[in-house]
Amino acid sequence: MKINEADHNEQHPALDVVVVGEALVDVVASPSGPVEHPGGSPANVAYGLGLLGVRTGLLTALGPDARGAAIENHLQSAGVTLLAGSRSLHRTSSATVKLANDGSAEYGFDITWELSGAAPDPLPRLLHTGSIATFLAPGAGAVKTLVEQARPHCTITYDPNIRPDLLGSQAEAKDTFEDLVASTDLVKLSDEDARWLYPFKSHEETAAHILGLGAKLAVVTMGAGGAHLSSGEATVNVAAIKTPVADTIGAGDSFMSALILGFLARATADLDAPTLVRMGQMAAAAAAITVSRSGANPPSLEELEAVFCPAQRPDSSSGADTTIGTKAAATTQ
Repeated sequence: MKINEADHNEQHPALDVVVVGEALVDVVASPSGPVEHPGGSPANVAYGLGLLGVRTGLLTALGPDARGAAIENHLQSAGVTLLAGSRSLHRTSSATVKLANDGSAEYGFDITWELSGAAPDPLPRLLHTGSIATFLAPGAGAVKTLVEQARPHCTITYDPNIRPDLLGSQAEAKDTFEDLVASTDLVKLSDEDARWLYPFKSHEETAAHILGLGAKLAVVTMGAGGAHLSSGEATVNVAAIKTPVADTIGAGDSFMSALILGFLARATADLDAPTLVRMGQMAAAAAAITVSRSGANPPSLEELEAVFCPAQRPDSSSGADTTIGTKAAATTQ
């Protein structure tokens, strides 16, 4: 993959997480007219991780326009590093968002996905990818290659965030998904993703199938129904936190960000039932905060701590790592 010369000379700090995938502008209808917000599932995950104090970089594709600048400023406000090669498009992609009365969102996309950069050397502790970036050519092939190259050296997490309108047949998309799952450690799907990929399986059966493909942890989120987490050691169900819903934009991405934080914090601890419960509860708390306010607006570490009490957080006695980042280390104390 070719790296832009201007980007190649940038100096970046050591990173704990690199997120690979699309960043775009969400154009949301409102009574006063369209309102634009930075979005894209991978970019939202990176932004959420940055707010949680995790040293995070994003490898994406932006254009040299006002929308690209707005996305970059948004990411930088959370401490996220835009990686070399990420300013590679002629025009920044966008999504039109229609909100239903219950706050759920429906998306229409105007997107080009190419990947011109490469992950930094040395690789981070964890590489996350997902969504359109793992399905849409020509960038999807580059993402798969990058994941396969990184797999022996760092943890891989994946959220397919299925967008049927942008995919080919269900069978082709499932094959693409399963090929990538074989190189991952943690896979998170929404219940809608699970139903689309595996219409004849229960959530428990889907999670077991994903573990059989090679993942160490499979998670299926069910909105107000909570989340199902399954590993080789244990299976648990975690309840959602009840909260008034402004809209659901970014809720799954906030859940993913907090899930990654929990996965990092567990270090070498087993994925047993208590560990899965702690990880699920922390992710559910992050999602609850996000749906309680408009847009993809994930919590800061301080906001998450206010909901997710210290007794529930991973701690050093369970083998947690306290070197995630200056602020994120507080979650392990």
